[in-house]
Amino acid sequence: MMSSSQLIKPATSVTIFYRLARWVVRRVLKLYLGWQVLDAHRVPAEGPVILAANHQSFLDPPLVAAPLERRVSFLARRSLFRSWWLGPFMRVLRVIPLDREGGTGAGLKAVLAWLEAGGAVVLFPEGTRSPDGRLQPARAGVGLVVIRSGAPVVPVRIFGAFEAWGRHMRWPRPRRVVVKYGRLMRFDAWCAEARGCSLPRLKELYQMVADQIMAAIAVLEPRADPVCQPELAAAQRPAAERQQVSG
Repeated sequence: MMSSSQLIKPATSVTIFYRLARWVVRRVLKLYLGWQVLDAHRVPAEGPVILAANHQSFLDPPLVAAPLERRVSFLARRSLFRSWWLGPFMRVLRVIPLDREGGTGAGLKAVLAWLEAGGAVVLFPEGTRSPDGRLQPARAGVGLVVIRSGAPVVPVRIFGAFEAWGRHMRWPRPRRVVVKYGRLMRFDAWCAEARGCSLPRLKELYQMVADQIMAAIAVLEPRADPVCQPELAAAQRPAAERQQVSG
């Protein structure tokens, strides 16, 4: 099993491959979808963070991850790893396999290990792709990850991906897609409460956190917000320094 440092600091060859893949994905998305990215500066440059996005399409993970200079991981169905061409590609990119048939324990442990090592991960609070492009209710799973990890959350809203490649479509179509990043969210008080509460209350907290995140996603609009200099500086500040200042 890989250590936390190995998760975040992979071999040079893997890093080069990731950067090359990101470069290719950026250009394909820009040319084919007229991809627009708004307020990506809100994602911290380092340290653990959950990128919580609405889920419209198979395109969503690269749409959220590709704008960022830092390495980002996400989850995918374990069955996709069996593909002769997609499987090796996903393993090199350190995509986390999710076994929907046999439970999510291994996937949860991998996500928590990635966050503990200071990584960024894309999660979809809705749990599955939207059947009609509209936002769906959040499931408690993302709240569980937030409570267990203590990681901050950046809400992300994707516009247009359903029209580009919704679950009803066999192949993608050229449609304009916008990705908007919201302001950083912290749930320190609820994480502290979770350490000593009853199991029923803990389940309530999971769902409450998930609902808060989904509400933050819902209010995002496909236009850039005025850049707040303190906000920009905080996002670019090293994680250790941010923690010292907040403490």
